[in-house]
Amino acid sequence: MEKRVRVLIDCNDAKGLVYKISKVFYDRDLNIENNREFVDKEQGKFFMRTVVSGNFEVKELENELTKIIPIDANLRVVEPKRKKIVILVTKESHALGDILIRHEAGELDADIEAVIANHDTLEHLVRRFDIPFFKVSAEGMTREEHENQVMMLIDEQKFDYIVLAKYMRILTFKFVEAYPQKIINIHHSFLPAFIGANPYKQAHKRGVKIIGATAHYVTDDLDEGPIIAQDVIPVNHRLEWKDMQKAGRDVEKIVLSRALNYVLNDRVFVHGNKTIVF
Repeated sequence: MEKRVRVLIDCNDAKGLVYKISKVFYDRDLNIENNREFVDKEQGKFFMRTVVSGNFEVKELENELTKIIPIDANLRVVEPKRKKIVILVTKESHALGDILIRHEAGELDADIEAVIANHDTLEHLVRRFDIPFFKVSAEGMTREEHENQVMMLIDEQKFDYIVLAKYMRILTFKFVEAYPQKIINIHHSFLPAFIGANPYKQAHKRGVKIIGATAHYVTDDLDEGPIIAQDVIPVNHRLEWKDMQKAGRDVEKIVLSRALNYVLNDRVFVHGNKTIVF
C-alpha cells in the first residue's frame, strides 16, 4: 500500500550518513519528496528530516534504517496525521482567537480537544466555535491544588501538545515534568529586560526601537526553554505604549501560529536548550 512518512533522525555525526540513509530509500524504491539535514559541528550532532513515499511497511523501514545509523541514534518514522492540542488561557483573547479562527478555516493541522481557563472571560469566544471549555478557578487554592485539577482535566483528553495561549500563571516543576517537550508558550520578547506588570509601558519609557515575540517549549527554567520561533517589528517614538502593546499582540499571534505549524508537522528537533527547525 502506498504510504507517505516523515523520517526523523538525530545522532552523533558520522561519515556517509546521508548516503547510507538515502540508499535505504533507493533500494526500497521509495521517492524522496523532501529532505533537509544539518550538522552541529561543535557538538558533532547530525539531524535529518526526510519525507518519503512508496509501497513499504513502516516497521520494516525502521529496521533497515536502524542497521545503518549509529547505535545512539534517535529514529522516528511518523505517518502524517492531524495532531491534538489542549489550550490553556487566562483572560487575553488575541492568541486564542487566532488559533480558533485558523482551526475553523482549516489552516491549523490539529484538532482542539479542549480549552481550559482559570477565568470564564473567554468562555463565550470558545463556545462560538463549538469547542469544550472548562473553567478551573484558582481562587482559594494553592498553586499545587489548582494545577492538580487542571492536570486531571488535561489527562482526560487525548492530546499531543499543550498550548499556553497567554496563560498567565507560572507552572510548577511537577506540571512541567509531567509533559516534557509537550508544552508550548508564547510571550513578548522584552524578557529579561522588562519583567513584571505592563512590559510595554516599561519598554515605551525606555524608548525601545523593536518589539517582538518568542514561542518556546516550557521547561522548569521560567521562559528559558528551547526557542521554536521568534519575530520582531520596528517601532518608534510616535507610538504610545498601548499602540506598542497592540502591535506586540499581533506579532505574538503570528509567532505562535508559526511555531505550531513547525511542531505539528514534525519539523522541530530539540537539541539541548535550543532547537533545530527544518
